[in-house]
Amino acid sequence: MSAGMTAVLILIVSYAILFSEMLNRAIVALLGAGIMIIAGILSQKSAIEGIDFNTIFLLIGMMIIVGIAEKSGVFEYAAIRSVKAVKANPRSLMVVLIVMTAFFSALLDNVTTILLIVPITFQITRQLQVSAYPYLLAEIFASNIGGAATLIGDPPNILIGSALGLNFMDFVNALTPVVMIALFAVILIFDRFWGRKLYASAEQKEIVMQTEAKSAIKDKVLLVKSLIVLSLVIVAFIAAEHLNIENGTIALFGAAILLLLYSLGLKHGQREQQIEEAFNMVDWTTVFFFAGLFIIVHGLHETGVLQTMGNKFADFTKGDILQTAMITLAGSAVLSTAIDNIPFVATMIPMLKSMEEGLGGREIMMPIWWALSLGACFGGNGSLIAASANVIAAGIASKEGEPIHFMKFLIWSLPITLLTIILAAAYLYLRYFYL
Repeated sequence: MSAGMTAVLILIVSYAILFSEMLNRAIVALLGAGIMIIAGILSQKSAIEGIDFNTIFLLIGMMIIVGIAEKSGVFEYAAIRSVKAVKANPRSLMVVLIVMTAFFSALLDNVTTILLIVPITFQITRQLQVSAYPYLLAEIFASNIGGAATLIGDPPNILIGSALGLNFMDFVNALTPVVMIALFAVILIFDRFWGRKLYASAEQKEIVMQTEAKSAIKDKVLLVKSLIVLSLVIVAFIAAEHLNIENGTIALFGAAILLLLYSLGLKHGQREQQIEEAFNMVDWTTVFFFAGLFIIVHGLHETGVLQTMGNKFADFTKGDILQTAMITLAGSAVLSTAIDNIPFVATMIPMLKSMEEGLGGREIMMPIWWALSLGACFGGNGSLIAASANVIAAGIASKEGEPIHFMKFLIWSLPITLLTIILAAAYLYLRYFYL
């Protein structure tokens, strides 16, 4: 068997196991990466060269920053203030939670946002004695849509931004308009089908209104430190192009500063314990999953498989940028619905990069890259396993006694995904091809 066929077989088997959820995804990725090296497709040196450390550093840095900030109680505070702003009206609350989830997903990341918002949602809905189910559905959709707006909002964007050297504002300028349109559509749909049916008594509303938002703040000093560092990191992301500093470096440096401020003034033993707790906030499963996945995909690149796939794709579309963009958008959405959008995008990036020269260069190819981002992020709403945020939300819901079933989820997820992909297609056409 040729090296290329062996690499493809390793990828297919790895994806099949990931799809079946038989094993932890980090274990699958690391096993696949190890077999790539043992089989002689990659040397250890070339395998390490295939890891995108900019993405790894960005993930680790943001996980630490958000994890420490969460300890201050800032996110719970924001949720309580938002609920009180709409006077605990269940219908208005749905709109607030959708917007809040999308906003936090854009500035933090959608996985972290779901981890913060879903438990708060259960707390509020229980006090109002309304079902949490429609809120959870809306939050899942909002997290994947909102995450598409920025470089750091959704893992597929992190991968694309790192591979192309794009900065924070590149994503904001290109994708935020269509994200806002898609989010507005989701709000209208959920208000029409769910919002009008949600009801809470005056007594139940009063209980929620009596909750003091200030009581959510556990550490005011840490709150100030966290907000300052997080704000500076976001500003640095925006200015990254002019600073000539990679986003991974910015995130990791910001995390280091916050770790310093977090542990400042503590005795040695207490300081070391606190730092260790902070590092435990990192989702190491996701980090090692990415590392292994990068190596597997690099094996396909080194054997020329991705170059061949890119050439065949270019031949199929006859080099037409509009056709290539639309097929990429639709294909990304469909495949991201069937499998986790992270491994899909990691595989697509080197294939599309191999097409750039033949299609006229990076600048001409940009609509195709934006199509990949929108297809993967919006396609993340297609099924319960399509995105990490969905899986996490379903896991929390199951523990809370309100499970989200796979088939029942599809009743809502497929129409929402189809609608948002149609909106994305119209947006890409009008912005990049109409004039």
